[in-house]
Amino acid sequence: MTADVIDHLVGVSEGDSLDAVRRQRPDAKANAQASFDALFDSDDLTQVSQLERRAVAYWAVALTQSPTAGYYRELLAAEPAGASAVDGAALATALDVALEDAVTVGPYGDFPAGPLSVENVDGLHWTPSDALASVAGGRLAAALAHTHLLTYRPRDASQDALQALLDAGWSTTGIVTLSQLVSFLAFQSRVVAGLTVLKGAL
Repeated sequence: MTADVIDHLVGVSEGDSLDAVRRQRPDAKANAQASFDALFDSDDLTQVSQLERRAVAYWAVALTQSPTAGYYRELLAAEPAGASAVDGAALATALDVALEDAVTVGPYGDFPAGPLSVENVDGLHWTPSDALASVAGGRLAAALAHTHLLTYRPRDASQDALQALLDAGWSTTGIVTLSQLVSFLAFQSRVVAGLTVLKGAL
């Protein structure tokens, strides 16, 4: 893996002004990279395969049209076929097609009944097409649907949503890892966006 993924994504070079800025917070820099390594270079792939991790990663950042999407698409496309016999390149192509109907605006969803209910916002309830599900398989398709929910409808995260993952074959540990992936990528995308703006100003 890249020595520091955020530096790579932003285009930070050793010794430049932005490198000096990042080095002012060494713990934050190291912890961000450690989180990436734990999620994408894990020694334990029993609950979430490398192909699944990379597919969810590409899907999560592509849904928000993050400039990091190209990087994660390359990671996915380079992944060989897993137990499902589907390789990363075929899956990346299927996700590209699915994005046309999946990208929307948000966040939206419903709050529990009460004072905040006046802020409920209706929006797309995306589910994988039959074509995507046939490539991804039922287990990964459920993860993609859950990622879409966490991205656009976080208010609707519920026990029923978690049960859909369990029913598709995900373990509790696997679900936690999926949630960590989506959360980390949202954080990383914001950091990359902010550093990119700062880079242009330095």
